Amino acid sequence: MAKLVSKTYGEALFEIVVEDPKTAQRRAADMLEEIRQIRLILEQNPEFDKLMSHPGIPKQEKLRTVQTIFRGRVSDALAGFLEVVVAKERYGELPGIFRYFEDKVKEMNHIGVAHVTTAVALSEAQKAQVQAKLLETTHYETMEMHYAVDASLIGGMVIRIKDRVVDSSIRSKLNDLTKQLLQIQLG
Repeated sequence: MAKLVSKTYGEALFEIVVEDPKTAQRRAADMLEEIRQIRLILEQNPEFDKLMSHPGIPKQEKLRTVQTIFRGRVSDALAGFLEVVVAKERYGELPGIFRYFEDKVKEMNHIGVAHVTTAVALSEAQKAQVQAKLLETTHYETMEMHYAVDASLIGGMVIRIKDRVVDSSIRSKLNDLTKQLLQIQLG
């Protein structure tokens, strides 16, 4: 449910930005910067989050608080959007909404986000090779790379871009082999 809410509201925020194709790139970049600033403010002020999430505080008071804090400090479009989110009692979904919006902007700008997990840390040259291969085999113009190490993979790597996963790890191959052997024994 939370993912659906984030997608619905994130899509609505993205549609506000791309209404005019001539200014979409600039407006998206501006909105993304505003969102990053709001994220930073919210991270630095956990008490605000508690206030906005408290069930005992009336919705109207929360709405006035958002208007007081954000009107005149962020774009009217974003301030209005925040008011709608609070009015619909979806404040708790804001991180997911912002994440969805950021992903849409990256997609619009042909920026891919790859999560690469290996059994051992990759050298800079190996990272460059992985990135070059991903750029060659995808439609993205640039890649935002995130690397992690998981020794349980034994060897190989797992690459995740959005919902697609390529698993060439030794652990995965051993698991597949084990399943095949069990089917032979049982069959």
